[in-house]
Amino acid sequence: MDNRDSNHHSHQRSQKGHPDGAQKMDHDQHNSHKGGHDHHRMMIADFKKRFWVSLILTVPILLLAPMIRQWLGVEWGFPGDGYLLFVLSSIVYFYGGWPFIKGFFDEIKSKSPGMMTLIAMAISVAYFYSAATTFGLTGEGFYWELATLIDIMLLGHWIEMKSVLGASRALELLVSMMPAEAHRIENEKVVDIRLEDLQSGDVILIKPGEKVPADGIIAEGESYLNEAMLTGESKPVKKGIDQKVIGGSINGNGSLKVKVEHTGKDSYLNKVITMVQEAQKTKSKMQNLSDRAAKWLTYIALTIGFGTLVLWLALGHDFVFALERMVSVMVISCPHALGLAIPLVVAISTAVSAQNGLLIRNRTAFEESRKITALLFDKTGTLTIGKFGVTRYETVSGGLDKKEMLRLAGALEQSSEHPIAVGIVQKIKELGIEIPKPEHFQAITGKGVQATVEGKDVKVVSPGYLEDEKIDIPEGAFNNEAETVVFVLEDKKLAGFIALADEIRPESAEAIKTFKDNGIKVYMATGDNKAVGKAVSDELSLDGFYAEVLPHQKVEIVKELQSKGEYVAMTGDGVNDAPALAQADVGIAVGSGTDVAAETADIILVNSNPKDIAGLILFGKATYRKMIQNIAWATGYNAFAIPLAIGVLYPFGFVMSPALGAVLMSLSTVIVAVNAQLLRKSMNRAQD
Repeated sequence: MDNRDSNHHSHQRSQKGHPDGAQKMDHDQHNSHKGGHDHHRMMIADFKKRFWVSLILTVPILLLAPMIRQWLGVEWGFPGDGYLLFVLSSIVYFYGGWPFIKGFFDEIKSKSPGMMTLIAMAISVAYFYSAATTFGLTGEGFYWELATLIDIMLLGHWIEMKSVLGASRALELLVSMMPAEAHRIENEKVVDIRLEDLQSGDVILIKPGEKVPADGIIAEGESYLNEAMLTGESKPVKKGIDQKVIGGSINGNGSLKVKVEHTGKDSYLNKVITMVQEAQKTKSKMQNLSDRAAKWLTYIALTIGFGTLVLWLALGHDFVFALERMVSVMVISCPHALGLAIPLVVAISTAVSAQNGLLIRNRTAFEESRKITALLFDKTGTLTIGKFGVTRYETVSGGLDKKEMLRLAGALEQSSEHPIAVGIVQKIKELGIEIPKPEHFQAITGKGVQATVEGKDVKVVSPGYLEDEKIDIPEGAFNNEAETVVFVLEDKKLAGFIALADEIRPESAEAIKTFKDNGIKVYMATGDNKAVGKAVSDELSLDGFYAEVLPHQKVEIVKELQSKGEYVAMTGDGVNDAPALAQADVGIAVGSGTDVAAETADIILVNSNPKDIAGLILFGKATYRKMIQNIAWATGYNAFAIPLAIGVLYPFGFVMSPALGAVLMSLSTVIVAVNAQLLRKSMNRAQD
C-alpha cells in the first residue's frame, strides 16, 4: 500500500467550512464505504500471499548464495547454480517486489515521489546489478540481501495495513448498525421489507432486542433504548409515545410502533457516517506539515543515497560495498512512518469521537481546541437541564405532611402544560406518589389554579395572590434568586410552598472544575434576568456571566472576549446561536440530538452534557499530542538511522545491511501505527 493510499485526500475546506456532502450520502455511497474496506482486505491478503511465496523462495536463495555458503563453511555448489539463483531471485523481485514497482510508477506519474520510489529504486539497483554479475560483470551479486529485503518490506506493509484497517473499524461499526430489513405495518398486518424500501411516513414494528431501522417518532408502546454507539450515552434511555427514536439504536424489552421520519441519506446515522468520512478526508494543518516533510525526506534520501555511493567509491571501496550502503540509505529513510503519522491519528480520532457522541466537522478546529482559553456557554440546556424542576418543597409548621402537600398540589397541576405544573408532576412521579382526581377545577386569572380534592379546597398560587389576600409569606420561602416559588393553600390556609428552578445539571460543576484545571475561563450568556444569571454563576463559580442577552448579541460577547486575546469556544444550540458559533474560534453545537445539520458549528455534541465538552477538549489535546509524538518519532528515527545506513560506524566495525535497515524501517512504521491506536484509551480517560 503506498503512502498515498492512506492519505490521498484532495478535498480541502475552509477554516470554517462544512462538508458539502453532508446531506448527499445515499445507499450507494454507504455500500461504497463497505466496498472500500473489502478492497483494503483484498490488498492485505495480497501482501500476505506475496510475503509467504517470497519467504519460501528465499530459503533456496540463501542456501545458494556464495557469501552464505562461505559463512556456513559448506560447498554445495553445482554447475549452473548461479543461473538458478538468478531465476529464483527474479521471481522474488518481480512477484514480491511488484507492489513497490507499481507504486513507483504511480508516484512518478503523479509527480510525487515518495516511499515507493525509494523502495523500488533500492530493490531494482540491487537486482539489476546482481543480474549483471551473473551474466559477465565482474563483482559479487547480492541476491540474498535483495530477497530478505523484499520479505521484510512485504511483512512490514502487511502488519501496517492491518493497523490502518483497525483505524477505520470504528466507522465500519457505525455503518453496520442498521438492520437489513424492517417490519412495516400494512392494514394491521406486519410485512417484512428491505431497508431501502422503507418510506417516510410508514409505521413500523420494532420488536424487543431489535435494531431500530430508521429515525422516527413512537406512535405506540414504551421501551428503553440503547443509544450508546450513537450518542455515547451509556445508560439505556426510556422512550414513550411522541418521543424520537434514532435509527441504529437497540430496542430494549418493549415492543414499539414507530412512525418513520427519516430514512436513507436523511437519517441521523448516515449524516454521522458522512460527516466522519468528510472529516477523515479533510487535511488539517498538521497533516499538510507531515506530507511536506515526507516529500522532502524522499528528495533528501535520494540525494544522500547517490551521495553515499559516490562517497564510498571515492574512499576506494569496491562497488558492491558502496552499492549496499546506498540501498540501505534508501530503504531506511523511506518516509512511511512520517506519511502515516497523521492520517492514522485522524482516522482513529474522528471515528472514536463519533462513537462517543462527538461529531467533528472541521478537523483544524478540533485540533486547535487545545488552544481554548475561554468558553462561553449558553445557559439553558447545557449548564442547566433546560426545564423546570422542583428544587425544594416545605410545609408551614403544624400543617400537612410534605409529601401530602405535594400530592394535593399535583392533583391541580396534572393536566396543565405549564412548565411549573410539569415540574411539580415530574417530582411527584419520581417519588412514586399516586395523584388524586380534582373536581370543580378553575384558573385564578394570572395568579394560579384552584379545585376541590378529596373534599378539600386546594389552591396553588403565586406570591402575588398571597399579597392580595394579605397572607404572610413564610420565612425561607425565597432564598435563591434563580427559583420560582408557588404556594399551596388548603381550605384557605397556607399549607406550604414549592420552589422550582431550571435545575443545574449534576455534571456541570465537575465539568467546570475540569476546565479550570486546564486553565480555561468559563463564561455564561443567558436570556434570563440578572438575578437568575448571577445565582447560576455563583453556584458554579463561573468567571463571569452575561444576562438578558438576545441571540444576536452573543456575537458581540465572543468578539469582546477575542479582543482581550482569548481563544474562544462558543457552545450553543446550533440554530439561534449560529452567528456566534461562526464567530468563535471553535464553534460547538450542543443538544442538537438527531439534528446533525448544525451548519455553522465545527463540532457537534449529540448530548447536552457539559462533561462532553470537557472530554472534547481533553481528547483534542490527546489527539494533538499523538500527532506530535508520531511526527517526532518518525523524524527522530530517520535522523538516527540514516547516518548508520551511510556507514558512520564503519571505522568501529559496524555496517548496517539493507535487510537490517528494512527491519528498522518496518518497526518504525508499526510503532507509529500502534501509538495512534492508543488514542482509544485517551478517549476513555477524557470521558472519565
